[in-house]
Amino acid sequence: MVNAFIRVVGNMSRALAVVSTAMIIAAMLVVCQMILLRYVFRLPTIWQTDFVVFSATSAMFIGAPYVLLKGGHVGVDVVEMLLADRARARLRLVGSFLGLLFCVLMLAATWIQFHEAWLGNWKHSSVWAPPLWVPLLSLPIGFAMLCLQYVAQILAELYGAGVETGVHDAAASVQPTPTHDDGTSMKGSTR
Repeated sequence: MVNAFIRVVGNMSRALAVVSTAMIIAAMLVVCQMILLRYVFRLPTIWQTDFVVFSATSAMFIGAPYVLLKGGHVGVDVVEMLLADRARARLRLVGSFLGLLFCVLMLAATWIQFHEAWLGNWKHSSVWAPPLWVPLLSLPIGFAMLCLQYVAQILAELYGAGVETGVHDAAASVQPTPTHDDGTSMKGSTR
C-alpha cells in the first residue's frame, strides 16, 4: 500500500513535470514571436509579456514536486556527511517534516489567494487583462503536490520503501579514491 502511494505520487509529479516543460517551451516560443513582431514587423505586443511571466512562474511551481522527487532541491549536505547512517536518516526525516509543514502553510495561503481571485473576478492590470485566477491556480496545485511528495518521501524513509523518492544518501555519493596495493593514490598515476 505504501509503495503504491509512493509510486502514484511519483507518477503525478512526473506528469506535472511534463506540463511544466511544455509551459517553459511555450514561453520561449512566445518570446521568439514577441521579438519577431516588435523588431522585425514593428508591431505592438499586447499579451505576450504577461503570458511569458505567468507561464514561466507557473512552470516553477508545477515542476517543484518533480525536483523534490529527484532530490534536486538545493541542500547543504556537509553536516549530513559527517553523521552516522541512523542520524542521517533522522535528519532527512526532520527536514522532510519541516518541508511538509512549510508546504501545508503555503498551500493554505495560496488557496485563499486563488479563491479570492476566482470569486472577485480579479483581472491583471495590463491591456490584455487576463483573469488572475488562471496563473494563481498553479500555486495551490504545486504546493498540494509538494505536500504529497513530502508525505511519500517521509513514508519511504519510515518504511524503507524501495521506489524512487529523491531521498539520497550523501555519504554514498562520495566515491573513494582508488589506491595501489602500497596505499598510494591512483589519481594522476602513470603506473
